[in-house]
Amino acid sequence: MKLLKLIPDHTNIHFLRWQWPFFISNLLAMAASIVLLFTFGLNLGVDFVGGQMIRVTFEQSATAPVAKLRDSVDSLGFGEPVIQTFGKPNEVSVRMKLPEGAEDNPKLADGMARKITEKVRQDFADARVDGVDSVSGKVSGELFHTGMLALGLAMVFISIYIWIRFEWQFAVGALFALVQDILLTVGMFSLTQMEFDLNIVAALLTLLGYSLNDKIVVYDRIRENMKKHRRMPMNELLDLSVNETLSRTIATSLSVLIMLVSLLFLGPDVIFGFTAAITLGIFIGTYSSIFMSAPILIWLGVKSDTFVKQESEIDRQDRLAREGGARP
Repeated sequence: MKLLKLIPDHTNIHFLRWQWPFFISNLLAMAASIVLLFTFGLNLGVDFVGGQMIRVTFEQSATAPVAKLRDSVDSLGFGEPVIQTFGKPNEVSVRMKLPEGAEDNPKLADGMARKITEKVRQDFADARVDGVDSVSGKVSGELFHTGMLALGLAMVFISIYIWIRFEWQFAVGALFALVQDILLTVGMFSLTQMEFDLNIVAALLTLLGYSLNDKIVVYDRIRENMKKHRRMPMNELLDLSVNETLSRTIATSLSVLIMLVSLLFLGPDVIFGFTAAITLGIFIGTYSSIFMSAPILIWLGVKSDTFVKQESEIDRQDRLAREGGARP
């Protein structure tokens, strides 16, 4: 019985034939993401702009009436609340952004919290307010800068690792592809105005690790083929390498996407943004591994004899060993 194969063996797709159309469309998408960020910005969550979190338990209910609670709090006019279930199904947190001027006048934040708790107790007889936590704008601003610094440092150290393992051209190619993956994903959040919080930063860091692993597989096969096919034109060698890893790339990405799409439609609201970020990032990362990582090497001047000197030295030592000579 033959096994089902999504990608047939020995594919011969000429990916580099479309390198310029894909590269130009990719640059346009990145430019659009930058324009969106400067035009609409990001809908930063309480983690990054400061706010208050009110913890509520519905003692006589098996699950919290999230929809009714959201409508109740929203009717006060302080803005749309972010309501998340945590712990037991009847326990929720109500997160609100700080009102304007709360940094200079803390009484505004205290007044907002008092009105929200009174409204919750009034509309829900079994509601018990367990506590009110505040995040100042200063602390939340530090969290945002720390999160962005973590993303930047992750990409820098990833590039250094690839430089050490391969060559500097590979590091530049991987860094460009990773910047593309992150920028397009963040651009989606700017376009849709979904809340951008610490969960999304965690999703982007997760995406960096996945995308890096995908590109390392492609680059490792390119390096092997550069040693094996020294006289092969670089375009053909890169096409060969991408085709040889295509089955693994598609199968891995598809299996992850099936799980993520299920979470998008069936998962709780609290992880929707996290799941959406990784889902789009996996799609973009797979695209960049196939269509962007390899062509960049040609544009940076990588030739099929990049690893020939190293390989020739190994061959020379093997020859001396066969002839009875001592290795140096």
